[in-house]
Amino acid sequence: MTEVTTLVPGDAAEDHGYRPAPPGVRANMIFSADASAAFGGRAGPLSCPTDYRLLLALRAYADVVLVGAGTARAEGYGPVRLRAEHRAQRRELGLGDDPPPIAVVSRSGRLPETLFDSPVRPILVTSATGRTDEPRCDVIVSGDDTVDIAHAIGELKRRGMHRILCEGGPTLLDELVTADLVDELCVTLAPRLAGHQPVGRSAPAGLTEPTDMTLERLLVDPGGFLYLRYARS
Repeated sequence: MTEVTTLVPGDAAEDHGYRPAPPGVRANMIFSADASAAFGGRAGPLSCPTDYRLLLALRAYADVVLVGAGTARAEGYGPVRLRAEHRAQRRELGLGDDPPPIAVVSRSGRLPETLFDSPVRPILVTSATGRTDEPRCDVIVSGDDTVDIAHAIGELKRRGMHRILCEGGPTLLDELVTADLVDELCVTLAPRLAGHQPVGRSAPAGLTEPTDMTLERLLVDPGGFLYLRYARS
């Protein structure tokens, strides 16, 4: 049965069933009410302070944060920086004091310079034809001409990163869905109209039918935002 909770002022969405993170791939996405994943090429304009705080908390519960290169560049990704309360929760979960690394899926093998301002080395996930000589990051080579996302997820797990948080964008989410790798999906539904945005594909290639998910929790924000957590049926 779906648990439905109405948030009150000052209530933190992350205190309602998001920790610990499940083993496997947890995806976190935001969509407008008319189903756009971005506005002006970025997800930021769709967000709100509660959603942003939830994003930071979900990172604290993960072993690694996975993101596509296009999203990393558009959103100006830097290394994960934890707030004091999220750092304490991370310690309680037995994940240590260090924040999780950012793993970027990049066909070219190039990472934004903003990711290198941290003692935690970022991870480059690329193909054999991508650039792999960047000494400031760890490298996972998956696939020949394009990134084999299933192999990449397997490599992250083999390196001890079993709780993988994917923050998109839509193209990377499509690839994970097509490879049947999404174990949990956290969706923020924003009370905004964004119009058609040219991001992602119209449908994941290779799917013969939709994958069923179970809505386990729904949080209702008085400001109109909805927070939904789906798990594999």
